[in-house]
Amino acid sequence: MKKVYKMEDLECAHCAAKMEKGIMKLSGVVSCSISFLSQKMKLEIEDSADPDAIMKEIAAIVKKIEPDCKVIF
Repeated sequence: MKKVYKMEDLECAHCAAKMEKGIMKLSGVVSCSISFLSQKMKLEIEDSADPDAIMKEIAAIVKKIEPDCKVIF
């Protein structure tokens, strides 16, 4: 499953890269690309993965790296 999510208050390209790296380590994630300029995250997860569980984990990673940033689901 491929989806594009809006990122809100993403303030740093370096933070976006750190988020990508952390998200790519999650089980079930095939690919992740975060664009600081467009404030969007392109995410592909395995069809067998639980999207709700992955999104909770992603939200935690984003909050840990940049507390004011949110992923709009």
